[in-house]
Amino acid sequence: MDQLFIPKKVSICEVAPRDGFQAEHTWIPTDKKLEIIRLLARTGVQSIELTSFVHPKAIPQLKDAEIVTAHALQTEELQGIKFRSLVPNVKGAQRSIDAGIRKLKLMLSATDSHSISNANCGVEEAQNALEPIINLAVKHNVEVGGSISVIFGCPYEGLVPLRKIIPIMDRYRAMGIKEISLADTTGMGNPYQVYNYLGVLKEQYPEVTFSMHFHNTRGMAFANAVAALQQGVTNFDSSIAGLGGCPYAPGASGNIATEDLVHSFHEMGIETGIKLDDAILAAKKVNEMLGKKEKSSYMLQAGPNSQLSKRPDKQQKLESVN
Repeated sequence: MDQLFIPKKVSICEVAPRDGFQAEHTWIPTDKKLEIIRLLARTGVQSIELTSFVHPKAIPQLKDAEIVTAHALQTEELQGIKFRSLVPNVKGAQRSIDAGIRKLKLMLSATDSHSISNANCGVEEAQNALEPIINLAVKHNVEVGGSISVIFGCPYEGLVPLRKIIPIMDRYRAMGIKEISLADTTGMGNPYQVYNYLGVLKEQYPEVTFSMHFHNTRGMAFANAVAALQQGVTNFDSSIAGLGGCPYAPGASGNIATEDLVHSFHEMGIETGIKLDDAILAAKKVNEMLGKKEKSSYMLQAGPNSQLSKRPDKQQKLESVN
């Protein structure tokens, strides 16, 4: 039997401060956001998607993007962490660069329906509008990565065929983008699909680094992550306590929980650089700070495999039977 190919090490980007916070309807005070970011840093995570420089009317929760960024960049215990921001347009990109973020992530949908909901225009027009952002980033020597949302399934159009993705990839490559995030925004993908799509994309675009952004809407996120691992992908997004969801995608629920992803990878012998116990502790504290009563990840429900119960006393058990 052929041995399953599994990389020995992966990189995880924590996206709760952006994707997680944007899904919260109740205002999270800036100081509480910063406290959560410090909690995340203590897990050992080396990459954080800090915020999005989107118009405050679009996502009021992130209207403090500049303040959060300024404090994060000046906080001693956050030094060394790679921060990135999501930017929807040139103005957002300029705000992000002015704030000191050195890596931008672009916004793009795989379908016209989701793009109209998210960016108020079709895919082709939305991708054309990315070029000035890329030019601005190059001018300021700032990294920029692309993304394709609802790549495996759209809540408006259903299955997204691979033939729709190829023109998007071709245009990204023509723009000079070499890092692209593939996002299962509403958790509609399955492992067979993820494996096959990546097989084609990696063969056709060998120079591109792919990262995976899985939502656990239908409980498929980790199975999809394993399918991506088998295709050699080693970059993943996750969110502490499974926070998150796209405001412009009906039914979109949280990302795969960081603590669940770390636990599963560690059980498979894959290094993440993240301390599981600290990630579980952070998830508990974040839920408390946001007033969430439900246990939103498997680690919060059942704990890690290493958390064993006390063995039953044989004599006591025999006495109780008799």
